[in-house]
Amino acid sequence: MTYFYRLARTKQDEEQIHKLNYETFVEEIPQHLPNEDRRLRDQFHNSNTYLLCMKDSKVIGMIAVRSTRPFSLDKKIGPVEEKLANPPRYLVEIRLLSIEAQYRTGRPFLGMLQALVNWCLKAGYDAAVISGTVRELKLYRQLGFVPFAEPTGTAEATFIPMILTKETYETSVAGRIAKPILNFLPGPTTTSKAVQQALCTDSISHRSPAYSRLLMSVQEQLKVLTAACHVQVLQGTGTLANDVVAAQLKRLPGKGLILNNGEFGARLCDHARRFGLEFDSLERAWGDLFDTEEIEAVLDSNLYSWIWFVHCETSTGVLNDLDTIRDVCLARSVRIAADCASSLGTVPINLEGVDFASSVSGKGLGSFSGLALVFHEQDIQPDPEIPRYLDLGNYSATEGIPYTQSSNLLHALDKAIFALMSDPENHYDTIRKRSDTLRTSIERMGYQILGQGISASPGILTIIFNEEESAHQLGEDLFLNGYRTHYESKYLRERNWLQLAAMNEMSDDDINRFLEVLKRLTSFNREQTREFSIYN
Repeated sequence: MTYFYRLARTKQDEEQIHKLNYETFVEEIPQHLPNEDRRLRDQFHNSNTYLLCMKDSKVIGMIAVRSTRPFSLDKKIGPVEEKLANPPRYLVEIRLLSIEAQYRTGRPFLGMLQALVNWCLKAGYDAAVISGTVRELKLYRQLGFVPFAEPTGTAEATFIPMILTKETYETSVAGRIAKPILNFLPGPTTTSKAVQQALCTDSISHRSPAYSRLLMSVQEQLKVLTAACHVQVLQGTGTLANDVVAAQLKRLPGKGLILNNGEFGARLCDHARRFGLEFDSLERAWGDLFDTEEIEAVLDSNLYSWIWFVHCETSTGVLNDLDTIRDVCLARSVRIAADCASSLGTVPINLEGVDFASSVSGKGLGSFSGLALVFHEQDIQPDPEIPRYLDLGNYSATEGIPYTQSSNLLHALDKAIFALMSDPENHYDTIRKRSDTLRTSIERMGYQILGQGISASPGILTIIFNEEESAHQLGEDLFLNGYRTHYESKYLRERNWLQLAAMNEMSDDDINRFLEVLKRLTSFNREQTREFSIYN
């Protein structure tokens, strides 16, 4: 935990980059002439992206990556692809791999390389080329680099063209000991080996008795998990499930009420508009809760026949009170629809009395995305006015198999639900404890997290940043360090928020390492902001 990694962004970074560049490629490797300033600005500096290895506030190592053609290596040996037996589709060049002499132990080098691999994969590159100095050839090989052309340069500074691919990295010493990226995304979620193996089983026909038994197993487990009367499994996402619910609400007489206190509440309104539903919306600020008495007053002031709301508002991590809203509606004979995409499998859910509920195979259930779940209270008959694929009655009337379905996704979901159902209390308690650990530590760092007490989903924590700190930049740096967080969605970027999903499996040591890296990065960023303010 002595070192951490980040992208270069500031004038202070630039100064340290030029200094380290000079020390390495003038004084150590005589590739350039000396100068009085003892600073070396790279010829491609403005198009380089620098990945930095930090010790406290000091840059001790760097890698420059560049995708603009021609590469520096192109100018030395001609088009790189002509020298490769199997040219990659998306290539990037690594340059200026450098680290201060006293820190040339395994850990900083391996950490920088893993940061590089993380960055390349996230950016969509499948290979990287470098001019590797011959004096470090053994080290390059250990990191996964493979020579592909004759040496270039001078007698004093000889370089070998080398390439790094995902495959050569994974089979190298560095790749074999690298830690996997820790997933804090609300989706796609981390899947267990058993679930992954289930996905890779041989496919079976959706018309076979074996598939029917498998589907029945999934449905029965989901009904036990939620106390729902019926559930249908569709090929698609939560958006499809909500379209199916909207189609059923369209069949109901009268006007509806949609509760909206976040991005996904707003999306329910959009579903309703697209289906031509007659409805009003009760809106609250993102992160705010609905007052029970206000809901009662609104329902009593108008003749509403249904209500639709999000149980766990993914955009904020706030839990709307499903049980209370259900009781309020049942007392008034108002039909109930709930979006449970981010709550199913994360917190205990009771869908008794809920007419329709939507969810997904990923997120809290811990399987792969690709299956939409629609729970319903009553038996549903087909409706020729509804498009075939959205007609919930078609699924009900055909024992859940009206069209082609993927046995692989269903096998994976069955395995995930079976694991959850083996000890659901421990499953929920583990998520809650994981969430509490993260929340307590992050609040001690001085950050606010949306949602408090029973209104806070244990599955998703939303961290609020002030104007001086960038959630997006922090998310990028966390990824270099091996932590995948949620910050790229438009609604998060607009609000400068970063989210952590605690629904994914991870050890206490994993969480502690993450919190240490988070503390180092945020402390560094705050110090940089403070120094900049004093300077200006």
